[in-house]
Amino acid sequence: MNATPLSARATNAVALLKESSPETLEGFLKLSEIFESTTLDPHSRETVILTVAAHNRCGLCVDMHETKLAALGPAPAPERLDAVRRFTLQALATTGAVSDEELAAFQSHGYTRRNALEVVLGIGTYTVSTFANRLNRAD
Repeated sequence: MNATPLSARATNAVALLKESSPETLEGFLKLSEIFESTTLDPHSRETVILTVAAHNRCGLCVDMHETKLAALGPAPAPERLDAVRRFTLQALATTGAVSDEELAAFQSHGYTRRNALEVVLGIGTYTVSTFANRLNRAD
């Protein structure tokens, strides 16, 4: 566990990325804004982000998005979040080539094909962030 306050860690990571590659920061911020506008509910979006962060081993991102997910309060349907987490991991493991059965399992929890593609957007967006943080040693 990093002893530096989370807000300071996040501020430092942004400053470092802005200094190192303002284009990468700008790209991430634009993608993040688009991902936030998707039809996925806030709990599902944060679950996708947290899953990518944990998969990519970005400690800063895990800490930040655990905090954000907790601030949303209890999930209305925890089994839905487990379904989006599993689907995110399957999409990562198969580079998007999930099976029809995996897609159907995701959709059986009330998600749509559109939501599946929004998960892909979240994976791409937060892969940029987690990779940049790790490369810059900001995690």
